[in-house]
Amino acid sequence: MSSIKDVAMLAGVGVGTVSRVINNTGAVKPETRSKVKAAIEQLNYIPNEVARNFKMQKSKMVALMLPSIWNPFFSELAYYIEDELDREGYKLMLCNSGGKPEKEFYYLDMLRQNKVAGILGITYNDIENSVTTEIPIISIDRHFSKSITCVTSDNFEGGRLALRELVKAGASKPAFMGSITSVFSETMNRREGFVHEAKTMGIEHVIYEMPDPVEDKDTYYNNFFALHRDVDGVFAITDMFAAEYIDRASKLGIRVPEDVKVIGYDGIQDHPYFHPILSTIRQPVEEMARTSVRLLFRKIEGQTLERETYHLPIIFRQGETT
Repeated sequence: MSSIKDVAMLAGVGVGTVSRVINNTGAVKPETRSKVKAAIEQLNYIPNEVARNFKMQKSKMVALMLPSIWNPFFSELAYYIEDELDREGYKLMLCNSGGKPEKEFYYLDMLRQNKVAGILGITYNDIENSVTTEIPIISIDRHFSKSITCVTSDNFEGGRLALRELVKAGASKPAFMGSITSVFSETMNRREGFVHEAKTMGIEHVIYEMPDPVEDKDTYYNNFFALHRDVDGVFAITDMFAAEYIDRASKLGIRVPEDVKVIGYDGIQDHPYFHPILSTIRQPVEEMARTSVRLLFRKIEGQTLERETYHLPIIFRQGETT
C-alpha cells in the first residue's frame, strides 16, 4: 500500500505539498497540483481519513452504532442515514454491537479516540455512565441517557392505533406480545398506548412480556400459546415478533386472520415475498433517519436543540393478517 511519502517522491515535491493538495489548503501552483494528483492516481493512494481528521481537528466521519445489521428495520434506517450523510459530504462508520454492552463500550472509546464528528445509535443496554458530551450524539428509539436527544416514532399512538384496528377487525380479547428492556426505551410506549386504549374502550386484553433480548424463543412462544390460546388478536412489539408468532401459530393449526388477527410494528414486511403480508404500524423510517442526521449536524455546529425527544407520526398499513 502506497504512502504519502511515495506520492511525494513520485511527484518530486515535499510531503507538506502533497498534504496541502489532499486537504485543499494553502497555495499550490496549478502544475504542481497536477503532478501530485497524477501521482496519487498512478499509485492508487488512499489518504488515511482518521489521521487527516486528527491533524485537521475536523472529522467528516459519523458513526452509526446498531445492535444488529440483520434486522431489516435497522438496515433500512442505515440506508437512509448513509444517504443523508453523503449529501453533506460525510462518511458513515457502521458499528455492529450485537447488543453486547462490552462492544458498545469499545466502540464509544474507539470513536472518542478517532475523533468522529458525531454518533448516531441504538442501544439495548445501560451505558449512560460511558456516554459523555464530548462528542455530539443522537439516539434513535432507545435513550443513551437523559441528556442525549432521541428521535423516535410516536410509539404511544401506534399502540392505541393497533388496539383500535384489532377491535375493528373483530378481535374481542387482544394480546400485546413484547419484551422488556433493562433501560427505558421509547418502544415501551407501544404497550402503554395499547393498554390505555383498551381500558378506554373497555376491552379485555392480555399483556405478555419477557426480558429483552428473548434468548429462548421456544419457551417464549410455547408459554404464550399455553397461557393465552383463547386470544383472538395479537399486537406484536415488532414485525419480527409478529412474523414468528404467525409461523408458530400456523403449525398449531391456528389460522391468521380467521382465528387470530395480527398487527406488527415497524412496517418492514411489505414485500410480496412475505406471506401473508403483515398488517402493521408503519414507522416513518426515512424521516427518522434524515431527521436524526440533521439534528446531529446542528449539535456538531454547537446549537442547542429545543426538544429532548422528537416523536414522528406513524400510520396503519393494512395487510392480510387482520
